[in-house]
Amino acid sequence: KAPENITVRYISEPDHGMYEAINKGLRMATGDVVGLVHSDDMLSSNHIISEIAAEFERTGAEFLYGNGIFVDADDTNHIVRNWRSGKYSRRKVRFGWLPLHPTCYVKRDVIQRIGLYDESYRIAADTDWLVLYLYCNSLKVTYLQQRIITMRLGGLSTDISKHSIVWHEDINVFHKYGLRPAILVRMLKMARKIPQYFFKK
Repeated sequence: KAPENITVRYISEPDHGMYEAINKGLRMATGDVVGLVHSDDMLSSNHIISEIAAEFERTGAEFLYGNGIFVDADDTNHIVRNWRSGKYSRRKVRFGWLPLHPTCYVKRDVIQRIGLYDESYRIAADTDWLVLYLYCNSLKVTYLQQRIITMRLGGLSTDISKHSIVWHEDINVFHKYGLRPAILVRMLKMARKIPQYFFKK
């Protein structure tokens, strides 16, 4: 049950893209742990935030992630992809592994220390952010083996017409952080997603 004295703060104004909007929200955040729920996404259950909070408390983690599904935009009962992230290792990131971005929850003081999203990217700032946090920094990371988020297809990263932009921006990210050959890492990132379309249960 939500506390009766809860206060909601929000900004409604023009911005220069999704990541500027996200950064505005992160600057306003006051909680110990921060996560994102995009406009077309839904939390998997009414109690998943309590489970996330309990896992942070139990493990002392700085960064938590879990699983999620992609559903048809018009029929949310139709699962299109089932993203089981699996256990984290820095070596896996080196070879194209990343968790599903909207399942990631991070201590706010870690964000203040490492930084916000790079707004120079149109679509791949989440890839840049994940590589920066999970490959370039030594954080205490935990994997919550629960479905955290349900995502409707149709967002920027799943828009087929934007694949060329995603491809080039991802390669730029991998090259920037020394994950080379960047084209191979990008291909491995794509290959890791193939089972998501076949194992939906």
